[in-house]
Amino acid sequence: MRRPPLQTLIALLLTAVWGLGLGIAHLRGDIPFVDNAEATLTNLRNTLGGSFQPPDLVTIVAIDDETSRMAGHYPLPRATLAKMIDAIAALGPKAVALDLLLVDAGDNADDAALEQSLKRTKVVLAAAGIFPESRQRVTEDSKEPLARVPSALQFLEPQQRFADVASYGIVNVQTDKAGTPRFVPLLFRSGERIEPSFSLRVVSTATNEQTTVISDHIKIGDRSIQTDTGYLMPLSFYGPRGTIRTVSASAALNGQLPEAAIRDHIVVIGATVTGGGDVFPTPFDPVLPGIEVIATSITHLIAGDGLVRDRNIRFIDLYFAIGLPLLVVGLLSWQRSTIGLITVLGVMLIWFAINVSAFKHGVWLSAALPIAATMPPALLFGAAQLWFDRRRATRFAEQSELLQRIEAPGLAEHLARDPDFLASPVHQQAAVVFIDINGFTGLSETIGPAAVRELLNGFYNLVEEEVTACGGAITSFMGDGAMILFGLPQPKPSDPADAARCCIRLAERMRGWLSALPETVASRIGFKIGAHSGTIVASRLGGGGRQQITATGDTVNIASRLMEVAASNRAEIAISDELLLSAGRDSAPFSEGSLDGPIETGLRGRAGTLAIWLWRSRP
Repeated sequence: MRRPPLQTLIALLLTAVWGLGLGIAHLRGDIPFVDNAEATLTNLRNTLGGSFQPPDLVTIVAIDDETSRMAGHYPLPRATLAKMIDAIAALGPKAVALDLLLVDAGDNADDAALEQSLKRTKVVLAAAGIFPESRQRVTEDSKEPLARVPSALQFLEPQQRFADVASYGIVNVQTDKAGTPRFVPLLFRSGERIEPSFSLRVVSTATNEQTTVISDHIKIGDRSIQTDTGYLMPLSFYGPRGTIRTVSASAALNGQLPEAAIRDHIVVIGATVTGGGDVFPTPFDPVLPGIEVIATSITHLIAGDGLVRDRNIRFIDLYFAIGLPLLVVGLLSWQRSTIGLITVLGVMLIWFAINVSAFKHGVWLSAALPIAATMPPALLFGAAQLWFDRRRATRFAEQSELLQRIEAPGLAEHLARDPDFLASPVHQQAAVVFIDINGFTGLSETIGPAAVRELLNGFYNLVEEEVTACGGAITSFMGDGAMILFGLPQPKPSDPADAARCCIRLAERMRGWLSALPETVASRIGFKIGAHSGTIVASRLGGGGRQQITATGDTVNIASRLMEVAASNRAEIAISDELLLSAGRDSAPFSEGSLDGPIETGLRGRAGTLAIWLWRSRP
């Protein structure tokens, strides 16, 4: 078995180190740049999975616009809240969760009425934590599990008279940078004080089971709740608003509550009134009411149907962060052809299918971490391989005088008359044409240096003849391609038309030249042409006896990129709309072959689009 080259072994070692480093950082908590991408990919997987009906465990009683209208204003008077709780309690719920902050004293009579209602049933009140930042960081070297619990500056607790007759929990959720709730912390701390979350307190109250905190998870009675770092419970949304059964609170005020929706259910009371502000963007709904987020977390805790993302899952993520990039880089080193790329694509698709399937079955494997571990090594290794391949191909090509000293054929006479021509850079209008041979690098590795030299000489002679005939200047031959200018030494009105005609003549000559080559060679190569007009910066580079004329600027870059557009659209030529408009309707592309356009298309490395035309020869 052939031993892998040293550069491949080094690449595999560096790839493993990169993946291991990311994986270890992932074990210790989320990595900001990976976490941002993970949020987007999580939304995608949620969308792919679609919405589904949640277990019939929780009912939302929503303080909506109709309820506000009946009560006369919002926030509701506490006597109205008392009446609402009494109506719900009469139908036998397992527990009532009041997702409203009762931190300020109200009218004494109203507060007394609410206090009496709270005494008569199992009600859990909402408290809130005030945090110095949206996401809490912890001491990295801390070994104490509770040290990783989100730490609040202080808690906003219900009025003491309410807290004396009802339990309460912290209602905060943890969101990503887009504001989407991703986790519900099940525990919170402020100084040395630990408080349970609102959802955890509600479930414990409803089931009459004790909550036990263990080193890596939480138990409610005999049931274990698997949590992420810091006792965070991942959220998986069932669908858009209303997916969890929602009843207007006005039904509680007018005696029309459906008993089946209340009896033996956990009832969550919260605000959905317009302008209430308690809404979150989710994959299924850009304005999901916060009360539905809370109801989702309560359902997860009871049904156990949420996402699982704990330390074991993060270890699996680490294995993928090492294994996937090693496999991809290994495949790229083994087969740098279309077959190799297809194999890599197949591996990535298999990994993605595994990831999506696991997510659909409640296992939250990271999607962003393996991608972050794979893309940089694969791209760098691929770029390095292309560079080595190009170097090998260049060594095979005989360096003739045409390659060693390029003096822009077509400008020699002008240079002889004016030795200071372009001694300083000048801005002027010009048409720029690029032509390139497709597949030349791969071919040059197999046919030998003598055949490569003969092939390039034929190509160079062909290009020089047609460019000279059309009045252009070849500023450089770039291995298997050429850059051609129309506008030197001075721009002419006919430059766009001449450039367009040159494109057509080059395409016709190239087809004839390729057809005359041996089938084993002609079948492996092709050509592409790009052309654009605009302002260029023309100058002379080099010193002593080795100088060349060149052009730079956005016009040159666009013309070069248009070759990629031609190749990707299976066309022979891609011409900018600007050049064709300048050339006129009687120019060669309109009268010969097949011309399609204008087409708005994006160019690599450029924002926005460019109007282009695609030219193909007629069969």
